[in-house]
Order: sequence, then C-alpha cells, then structure tokens
Amino acid sequence: MGQTCGVPYSPDALRRFPDTDAPDLTASDAADRLLLDESAAERNAAGPGRVVVIGDEYGALTLGAADAGASGIRVHQDSLAGERAIAANAESAGLGGHLRAMPLDADLVADARVVLLRLPRALDALEDVAALIAAHATPDVVVFAGGRTKHMSLGMNDVLRRSFARLDVSHARQKSRVLIARSPLGGSDPQPRRADHAVAGLSRPLAVCAFGGAFAGTAVDIGTRFLLEQLTAADPLAEPRRPEGSVIDLACGTGVLATWLAARHPSLPVIATDRSAAAVASARATVAANGLADRVEVVRDLGLSMQPSRSARLIVLNPPFHAGAAVPRGGVADPLFADAGRVLVPGGELWAVWNSAQQHRPALERLVGPTRQAARNAKFTVTVSTAR
Repeated sequence: MGQTCGVPYSPDALRRFPDTDAPDLTASDAADRLLLDESAAERNAAGPGRVVVIGDEYGALTLGAADAGASGIRVHQDSLAGERAIAANAESAGLGGHLRAMPLDADLVADARVVLLRLPRALDALEDVAALIAAHATPDVVVFAGGRTKHMSLGMNDVLRRSFARLDVSHARQKSRVLIARSPLGGSDPQPRRADHAVAGLSRPLAVCAFGGAFAGTAVDIGTRFLLEQLTAADPLAEPRRPEGSVIDLACGTGVLATWLAARHPSLPVIATDRSAAAVASARATVAANGLADRVEVVRDLGLSMQPSRSARLIVLNPPFHAGAAVPRGGVADPLFADAGRVLVPGGELWAVWNSAQQHRPALERLVGPTRQAARNAKFTVTVSTAR
C-alpha cells in the first residue's frame, strides 16, 4: 500500500487545490469508490503500464488504483488545475512515481487493458474518448465509465455502443453507476467539429471549431454574442490614447473572442488562455480555420499565471460560474478578476460579460478598478473595469 511518513493513502486526504477548495466541496465521491470496486479484478490482471485513467478530477481513481498496486498509470485530466491537484495529491501520498500525465491522444490509450473514466457531461466529449480508446487500446480492453446517476443519461449508453460491441451496466450504489464497455469496434482520433457564424463587427463568417467537452461546442454562446455587440459599438482598441500592452482573451473557450479581435484588427497579436485542454485544442483549431494562427497565441494556463504584471492593455472575459459540476460559494470568477487586475497596465480595461444574477460588479471594483456598466439585457451584463 502507498505510504508517506508511515501514513496510508486515504481518499479523505485528497485536496482540490489549486482548484476551488472549500468545506462544501469534496475531492472524491461515491462514483469514484464504485469505479474502483467494479474494476478491481480487471486492474489486478492488467499488468504494469496497462491502466489508463481519464477525467479523474483530483486523483481519487488514479491514487486508489496506485495504492492497490497499479503502476505506470497514464492519466488525462482536461483541467490544468485538476492535473496539478492529482500531482500534488500523489506526492503527498508517496505515489508520485506511479503515474504520468498525458494529453488526450493515441499514446494515452495505446495497448491499454483497463480504462477508468469519469463520464463527461457532454456526449461529444464521451464520443471523442470512446472512439480514441476503441482505435488504440487492446482488443480485450475493458472500459469502466462511471458517474453520479443525476448526471448520467441513456445517450451515454448509445455513444459507448457505437464504439464497443458489449455494454453492461452495474447496479446503482449511493446514487452512482458504472457502464462497462468491452469488445472495441474500431474507432478514430478526435477531430474538431466546425460551424460558421455571422457575428457583429465582421463582414465574413467566423468559423468556430470545437473538440468534445469545449464549452458551447461550435456555437457562439449568447453571452459572447452580447459582448461582441458592445465591443463592436465601442471599439476599445481604436482610441489613439489607449495604453500600450498585449491583448488577451482570458478563459478563451473555443477562441471566439480572440479570433474576433485578431480578425477585426489585422495587425494585432492576441493571446488566448484557458485551463481546459479541450478548450485550448479547440481555440487553436478555430484560429487556424480563420487563417489567424500566426497572430493568436493559445496557451493552457491557470488564469494569467504566465503573463507578466502590468503587461496588457485589454482583456476580454466571459467567465465560468461553476467548478466542474459544483457551483461553489463566491463563484469561480474572482481569481480571474484578480489576475486581470494584476496583468492590466494602469488605464487598461477588462471587458467582461456575465450572467446578471452573479452580481460581479463589487468584486470587479475591488480586484480590478472602477467599473461601469456598458450594457445590460434580460440575462447578461457587460462591464468595463479600468485598472488602477
């Protein structure tokens, strides 16, 4: 059993940090325990380097498998915060040498014998993962895909059946269930989906590309559309006295805002950043589809940790309001606002769109600077915060 300083590994010791960490949020749940129990026999027979874990938020599956004897575990977690939390929890448990973080590609699942998967909410995300496993894992691979029953749907069964000939369903336990897929039918590597959209401020359609799991998929969500309308009307980059500095799309998702900024201002380099691997891959595909890959740099980062202080003149943001399936007290936008306040030059602006019910304006005033309302409709508010 894995130990550090003589203390056995315990899922109760897992932490969510650097993700939102609060007393009302947990780092493991009953679905993790059921997945480990259902997969125990297959994992024991798999052999070193043949176990893959996908979507393990904070390490309960990975470290539970490692503590039970698995080694050479390949792990993919979409969120960079989750990836770092797994690494930190593994080191604390003395199990850091048992796992390796990897991107969602063929190498992750090549010759895998057992795959533990926390079911993603988006069916497109499950489609990408299932097809990838079916294409590259061993013919006798067994996929244990589990989650909380309130987040599961029959559509998930249909997706798995397109890639696997046999699908069994576990008994429910503590409001959790596991789908067990065998006999891969052949699959493929994930490819981005694409749709073209007319948007405010551009004379030609904007192509949006998305891998499974990226927020809003190939759509342009209504909050982003509302922000684009205000940016078109105000054109904050056109003012001659605007301070110098970079232009950033923070929490960029599929890269719509970054692409729009680069397309509207042909000489403008733009930085797009997101913690999600699916978002980053989607944003890169979006900027490439619009012929702007040479002017938009897309990076996977926690907020703006890679950006120097006082370096940006404009930041645009459509912030998330949840952490995974949870909506923590205080929300998750405040750290993004704080990053924007640090990175903006004095006089630089943060243009943000948010659901009006979130009431972000006091936090923006505190963390960025004086904030005015640029527009408001039945659902969203657009604000402009000027850095001190």
